[in-house]
Amino acid sequence: MKLTQIIAVAEGMAPLKLAQGWDNVGFLVGNPKRDIKKILVTIDTTNAVADEAIRFGADLILAYHPIIWDGLKRVTAGGATAPIYKLIQKNIGVYCIHTALDTAAGGVNDALAEILNLADAKPLGDFVEDPAGPQYKVITFVPAANVNKVADALYTAGAGAIGNYSHCGFMTEGQGTFLPLEGAKPTIGKKGRFERVAEVRLETVVPAGKVQQVIAALRKSHPYETPAFDVFRHYDVEGKLGLGRFGKLAKPMTMEQILRRIKTVTGAKAAGIIGPQKRVVKTAAVCAGSCGKLIFDVINRGCDLYLTGELKHHQALAASEAGLTCICLSHTVSERFALKKLVKTLKNRLKSVTIRQSVQDKDPFAWKKI
Repeated sequence: MKLTQIIAVAEGMAPLKLAQGWDNVGFLVGNPKRDIKKILVTIDTTNAVADEAIRFGADLILAYHPIIWDGLKRVTAGGATAPIYKLIQKNIGVYCIHTALDTAAGGVNDALAEILNLADAKPLGDFVEDPAGPQYKVITFVPAANVNKVADALYTAGAGAIGNYSHCGFMTEGQGTFLPLEGAKPTIGKKGRFERVAEVRLETVVPAGKVQQVIAALRKSHPYETPAFDVFRHYDVEGKLGLGRFGKLAKPMTMEQILRRIKTVTGAKAAGIIGPQKRVVKTAAVCAGSCGKLIFDVINRGCDLYLTGELKHHQALAASEAGLTCICLSHTVSERFALKKLVKTLKNRLKSVTIRQSVQDKDPFAWKKI
């Protein structure tokens, strides 16, 4: 299978435009023209994972964390760049998805939200633009006798789609005025005579990618020589896309119940707890990995609990002072469990490719009682 086909599937699950601006996602290492027969899925691309990919005969590593974070001045067989050197030698590519999968519906943060059974979970912060582009509103003014013809032309061109509905629009009756000047060819009235016409204000929504074709359809179907219309960008204040999730638990749970669910789903052997440890949790927020800078969003939303990977010291203090309970699973433990679902989905969509989750990909921390 061509890499472009693999990427199309990955993009369908986690569009790269959903990634944070500071992130480094996409095809980072390898030959983009190589055919792909085997894929190894991992959180981190370490030396051990690179060796595993070579033994597996992988053509591609689909990694969560970027194998390259910052600009490289050299790639050598030793040190931090050793996995890159090794993979290039063996012609194994690396494609990374990171915060694109964090933001995507059904991605890592939704998987964390499912542990707490958050009802109607919403993104917490670090919002990004919708990859489909913004919606626009097109408004035009049409003689009453022609409004249905123009409306149908706009809908056929792609306007008027909202969720599971099509042909969505609004019409308001009013009066239009104009004075045809020298050189005009008016559909209604005569040159030099002021006109008042019964018109309908027709408005509808249009996705960004279809604005031009909808305006072309408007010009073609409108009876006026020079139709009047407005195009406004729509700012969606509800359907935001971003990191983390917050909401109410479908059913309140005790901390003991929550910790048992976390252990069952993630396999976590230990957790750092900040703030009250004995409470009934009704509202909560989650964010995989390192999401400490969102701590004040969690506090301001009045959540009882924050489930995340890690927090810095001052962030932990802020949570404690606010009476917020935090559960820190460690960075990769809060993420790795979600790979199982990712692998399953990839196998269903890429049936001609052999896909395996890495067994060498591990938490760099060893958790021991002392």
